Amino acid sequence: MSAPLISVQRVTMRFGGLTAVKDVSVDVMRGSITAVIGPNGAGKTTLFNAITGVYEPTEGAVQVSGRDPRRALTGSVVGGALGTGLATGLGLAVLVRVETIWEKSILELYQFQQAFPWGTSLKAFFETLFGGGFIGTWLPILLGLALGTVGRLVIWSRTRRTPDVIASAGVARTFQNIRLFPELSLVENVVVGMDRRLSSGMLGGLLRLPGAVSERGAARADALKLLEFVGLDDKAETAAGNLPYGHQRRLEIARALASKPDVILLDEPAAGMNPTETVDLMRLIKAIRERGTTVVLIEHHMRVVMGISDRIAVLQYGEKIAEGTPDEIKNDPRCIEAYLGKEDLG
Repeated sequence: MSAPLISVQRVTMRFGGLTAVKDVSVDVMRGSITAVIGPNGAGKTTLFNAITGVYEPTEGAVQVSGRDPRRALTGSVVGGALGTGLATGLGLAVLVRVETIWEKSILELYQFQQAFPWGTSLKAFFETLFGGGFIGTWLPILLGLALGTVGRLVIWSRTRRTPDVIASAGVARTFQNIRLFPELSLVENVVVGMDRRLSSGMLGGLLRLPGAVSERGAARADALKLLEFVGLDDKAETAAGNLPYGHQRRLEIARALASKPDVILLDEPAAGMNPTETVDLMRLIKAIRERGTTVVLIEHHMRVVMGISDRIAVLQYGEKIAEGTPDEIKNDPRCIEAYLGKEDLG
């Protein structure tokens, strides 16, 4: 068998004394539609947040295409940390000797109605700064160097696995609560989703350089194709906030697809949809898979789950209680109990 596209390996998420997800393992195979279901509060969205870098798992790991996507420790990272440390050390040394530096490089050189000798002042500044001996100069510099370097590396280590890193690894998502830019048009919302794969920066856009204009034109054309794919191309210039709820769901899916992900995670995509919109959504999800994008979804609508899923994982109280095909899940006593309850025979 081929390796899973996403491998959730014994993930646990704790928030203080609350364990929201406990020892959950799920494999998502490339080209599949996988559903994560369970009662409200079962930990489904928390699991999605752990996969997509919103949260760092308390325990366990999440691999994408066989690796744990994290920022690499490069020479530029080390150089930046050392630069921060050096700046911190020099700043600390200046603070320690600020009174002496002020006196030697400013007060003693100032003469009323005479041009200030900036060159002499700068020379006096450095002579005073580095003339304090080990205690006055080099100890503060060394302390600041250590604190600044370590602090910068700690910040880097805590941002090694963030949503932008996961997105760069080929994972996109939608949210349980729709997060569009309501004042922007549909096509502008979709172009926003392409940002990580556009090379022209802010300066190129502000100056309207030829490369930036050409790239933005191509991005807009791609966005219109995605809107056509989700059935919203006739509303491309409409403000997103003016769309009905079901169409906003489709727009959010189009924006997620704009990053050309290998896998898209849909958090309750059928929420708030009427029966007709739900059937159309099922067709859309199948079409997304046919385009070559793997799909993982959280959904309470069992008609959707049973109608399109290849595999289903069931969570209850943060733990996985079952996993299998739709037929296996709907006949599993543990799943029936989780949704319908257990008869009290006492």
